[in-house]
Amino acid sequence: MEKVIAAAILLLLYCQAAAARTWSGGTRRPPMPARRYTSPLPQHRQHVVTAGAGAGGMSVPAMVQYETRHYTQRLDHFNSAPSSYATFQQRYLINSTFWRGKTSPIFLYAGNEGSIDLFSNNTGYMWETAPRFGAMLVFVEHRYYGESMPFGGSKAAAYADAGTKGYLTVAQALADYASFVQSLKGNLSAPEAPVLVFGGSYGGMLAVWMRLKYPHIVMGAVASSAPILSFYGLADPYAFYDRVTDDFKSESKHCYEFLRKSWAVLDSLIATKEGTALLKSTFNMCNGSSVEDIPTLLESAVVNAAMTDYPTESGFLTSLPAYPVREICRAIDADPSSGDKSHPVLARVRAAMGVYYNHTGGAACFRGEEDDDPYGMYDGWNWQACTEMVLMTYGLRNDSVLQPPWPFNFTDVVASCRNATGLPPRPYWIETEFGGYDIGNVLKRSASNIIFFNGLRDPWSTGGVLKSISDSIIALVEPKGAHHVDLRFSSKDDPDWLKQVRAKETRIIARWLKQYYSDEAIST
Repeated sequence: MEKVIAAAILLLLYCQAAAARTWSGGTRRPPMPARRYTSPLPQHRQHVVTAGAGAGGMSVPAMVQYETRHYTQRLDHFNSAPSSYATFQQRYLINSTFWRGKTSPIFLYAGNEGSIDLFSNNTGYMWETAPRFGAMLVFVEHRYYGESMPFGGSKAAAYADAGTKGYLTVAQALADYASFVQSLKGNLSAPEAPVLVFGGSYGGMLAVWMRLKYPHIVMGAVASSAPILSFYGLADPYAFYDRVTDDFKSESKHCYEFLRKSWAVLDSLIATKEGTALLKSTFNMCNGSSVEDIPTLLESAVVNAAMTDYPTESGFLTSLPAYPVREICRAIDADPSSGDKSHPVLARVRAAMGVYYNHTGGAACFRGEEDDDPYGMYDGWNWQACTEMVLMTYGLRNDSVLQPPWPFNFTDVVASCRNATGLPPRPYWIETEFGGYDIGNVLKRSASNIIFFNGLRDPWSTGGVLKSISDSIIALVEPKGAHHVDLRFSSKDDPDWLKQVRAKETRIIARWLKQYYSDEAIST
């Protein structure tokens, strides 16, 4: 049985799937900052996009309007071999409605591991803040994702083998963004326009690293739920799932205990004909899906609900109610006499899954996730997760809400990745390239103008920067926050703490810009 742990973000958040490990007779895939999205975004083929449906069926605010353009990007920024000069078309989305001219800011979103419109339609803070600063909005798609495919624009060609996939690296992606910004400013005749880079989850990591590597190109970074410390030797490999466990345990001890015991019940039923028949009669699985998908679906619901435990309704991963962890626990804790009495464990599992997968009531059946990749994420992230983005999210303790326990074994992780890609992974390379050890003192000596936001409900916060480092490298930490909740569109139902976080971020950005214009002697 294949159990796929799905956690996003973005994350940060934000799949590590190729580094699979044996579990209950099958494999469980660790999460990525942005993992399973159950409702696809519309792929906007028209030149200008306006408000419409977003992820999870949620509507996109009317202010989200952009032009879709393409930039001719170099395949390899770091070699002079003839093959390095090949190019591909990199997609970007642009809105200049609010831009006040050649010295006004450019807000750049560093595209994550997926189609760029997913992130443009869900990063409301940028849209809502741009008018105040007279900023241009630009969302750049990450190479090898969405429509930004090297080797002729074909995904099949781009992912043909290790030779073609080898250009999918963090360093190449950052160089893409740097090259793009220089070209954009040149075309705008706006060399003095300050550029602020934004990102959530993996995009937040890219935003931080871009500020470190290209400080002459971006003058500040807003990094939300960016787990830059989630690498081997820096992070506790059990911490991610410890936080998921704590989220459910803090909501309801009974809910937590029920979930811990449910995995054994599901596995035992799947192992017999009678149990399989009972599962079929209890769960209405879609055509092409199997009852063996049920543990996977439940795990994804548990992990993603913890990651996106937002205080208002959302549609980022799927249509969810406010505080989905609370709602899942309410479904589990409800009196079983109010539902299916034939098997109270299965009735509660089905009710919990219904909160995550059928909050709106529009789903006719439960669909297995194995072949569900609406944003074209998995092929690319599986490669990244087993070459250099080897995030430490592999261990389960005895008391984890997910069962059975799984001791962390780094040797197994490396071996699994090598088996998946045919290449030895580089689990230390990100720390070599961008730092990590003694991060506070290193950044204090070498960096400035970075905001790190982390919500402590988010399991990816366990790899985040949680303490301010200097007057301009500021950590905003919110105990009630979830995965890049600060970058979401605002709502009339937002709690005061969330309004205050966004207000702080806006004040910090204003201070950075004021200092920039003063340093550059630019009148505004």
